[in-house]
Amino acid sequence: MGQYKKLWYSLIAVLAVTFSILGYLGVEVYRQVPPIPQAYVSESGQTVLTKEDVLAGQSAWQSTGGMELGSILGHGAYQAPDWTADWLHREAEAWLDITAEKETGKKYADLDKAVQANIQARLAEEYRNGGRVNENGQVVLSATRIEAVKRVAPYYIMLYGDDPSMIKTREAFAMKNGTLPSEEARQKLTDFFFWTAWASSTNRPGHDATYTNNWPHEPLVNNVPTTENYMWSFASIVFLLLGIGLLVWGFSFLKKHDDEPAAPSEDPLSKVVLTPSQKALGKYVFLTVALFVAQVLLGGLTAHYTVEGQQFYGIDISQWFPYALVRTWHIQSAIFWIATGFLTAGLFLAPIINGGKDPKFQRAGVNFLYIALFIVVLGSYGGNFLALSHAIPLHLNFWFGHQGYEYLDLGRFWQILLMVGLLLWLWLMLRCTVNAFRQKTDKNMLAVFVASMAGVGLFYAPGLFYGEHTSLTIMEYWRWWVVHLWVEGFFEVFATAALAFIFYNMGLVSQRTATITSLIAASLFLVGGVPGTFHHLYFSGTTTPVMAVGASFSALEVVPLILLGREAYEHWSYQHAAPWAKRLRWPLMCFVAVAFWNMVGAGVFGFLINPPISLYYLQGLNTTAVHAHAALFGVYGFLALGFVLLVASYIKPDAEFNESLMTWGFWLLNSGLVLMIVISLLPVGVIQAYASITQGLWYARSEGFMQQELLDTLRWVRTVADLIFIGGACCVSWQAAKMVFARSK
Repeated sequence: MGQYKKLWYSLIAVLAVTFSILGYLGVEVYRQVPPIPQAYVSESGQTVLTKEDVLAGQSAWQSTGGMELGSILGHGAYQAPDWTADWLHREAEAWLDITAEKETGKKYADLDKAVQANIQARLAEEYRNGGRVNENGQVVLSATRIEAVKRVAPYYIMLYGDDPSMIKTREAFAMKNGTLPSEEARQKLTDFFFWTAWASSTNRPGHDATYTNNWPHEPLVNNVPTTENYMWSFASIVFLLLGIGLLVWGFSFLKKHDDEPAAPSEDPLSKVVLTPSQKALGKYVFLTVALFVAQVLLGGLTAHYTVEGQQFYGIDISQWFPYALVRTWHIQSAIFWIATGFLTAGLFLAPIINGGKDPKFQRAGVNFLYIALFIVVLGSYGGNFLALSHAIPLHLNFWFGHQGYEYLDLGRFWQILLMVGLLLWLWLMLRCTVNAFRQKTDKNMLAVFVASMAGVGLFYAPGLFYGEHTSLTIMEYWRWWVVHLWVEGFFEVFATAALAFIFYNMGLVSQRTATITSLIAASLFLVGGVPGTFHHLYFSGTTTPVMAVGASFSALEVVPLILLGREAYEHWSYQHAAPWAKRLRWPLMCFVAVAFWNMVGAGVFGFLINPPISLYYLQGLNTTAVHAHAALFGVYGFLALGFVLLVASYIKPDAEFNESLMTWGFWLLNSGLVLMIVISLLPVGVIQAYASITQGLWYARSEGFMQQELLDTLRWVRTVADLIFIGGACCVSWQAAKMVFARSK
């Protein structure tokens, strides 16, 4: 450890404490998970539906695309309703009407305010306290509630079928006709929707809040923010300010501002003779940008489905390529191409770390990994298509078709193959880096890099820790280990360590600066990032401690993003450090863009939805999409592009960047992303937020609200931004492809 001993101790302490918190509260998640009762029965003891019915409904929901068609418990797509909130509101309204008709002979809406208030109070009492699980694992439902369920269910059975009367609604929700062909499966689907609404409106034993902390906002059953929600929201702001203050003081007083070495007269990396495995990376670069173009084209089609629910400029393509399928491919493509870009950077660096040599069969391993990645991409896409075409039997859907969980949609079989591919990449990396530890040099920076690549290689595995019928709460716990911790945590640390290694080997920074930067960045990103995973689980069936930890630590995630302006300036200035560095301008500009979008997309728009009180009203709205687009592409997308452009420039040193093509590409990508947010996603999200706060989430996602002329116009206007962004993607990808396929002189 040497001179970096204190920094290593700090990092080890951060990892020990934060993962202890994550693990301890993970046990709490398992303990406090909302139950699925053995049966729901009438007051006379007659079975209404069973636990098996609910689980069968969960499988049916997964076979329709799950979170890619509307959302459940607030997680998923934004076009169709949140089925939990929608069912709860419809059922509550039906209960009010049934009660009013029995007692007064009138509809609830026709009664005077005093009578309405009395009936609504009884509704809230029954739903919050009258549907508890008894000692034999059953829930007794009143005759009124059973009748309400029977009134509501046919709407969903017709909606998911091909009933002609629901065509307009299906178009508004971007659903194809016959989304779920089997009527029996549609009946089970309604059982699953009912269970999520029951968990969202029934008080947890010993508490005065529901299993989902009173989410969603539904005034009819008195679902409003809890006191703890307000308290930890205020606390998160205090922690944010405290963290920023301490970081600025630490940066000012503790950082030693060493003079950086003068840039060498020639690029040191250009003198390294390319190894066979490095030469084989051209196809990785091409696969990355090809998937990138596919992803943005699919994104444009997905966005268009929000204005023409079943058509593409009048052509009905929904029966073959419905919204749920296109959105699945759009999201999965993002994971695939960004991950491939990171893997490419690692495989390029590995031989350099090994002294410019390949271990035996390294090239064969690199080629085999490429084939494996290709199989996973094509196989998972094919499985998704067959699943949503219902060509795969329901009992095989989870394994080979569509899991139904956003970002982890690929079938479990393909997911396991992807995990094997990541382990193969890690093995290829370790073969090179382990040898480097035998050299008599300072190995601190190498150790950080190896630890970060181990995180990238291993932390996709938690996505395998749940099954088809695992509780949604437990599934969400492990899913966010992948989506948040793997991507936002270890990808971030790996990128920092990889860039430090690259700039050190170029002679642009000293080894000491690179090592200190990597160690400090790892501690800062992980101290908030690991326990901050819980901010995704506030309303997924967890208890107050999860909310407290998630709110407090996720605020700290924003803290290191405040100083990224300094990092952006440093990356920008490297192109002027020496004449040869000008050739690397565009990869460096991508890294500058990363710093900007990290601050704006991950920092500003991330904190917009981080405090519990914000997310209570904003979960499932387009404000979440603002953060997702700005952070996922703005940060990790630009990182991956920067990596592959850098690799392409070294494996084809004779090829030059076309300044005109790259200028257009870079600025079209950035301006397209800005316009996408400013003229569509953010305004729609803000308008939805007002509706969610004033009336409830069900209304903010309802057909009548989302099809207003103003919102429809904003979604149409987004087409301009999408075309600009697609143009930028094509320019950058064409540049990368030209370099890869250019003949070496």
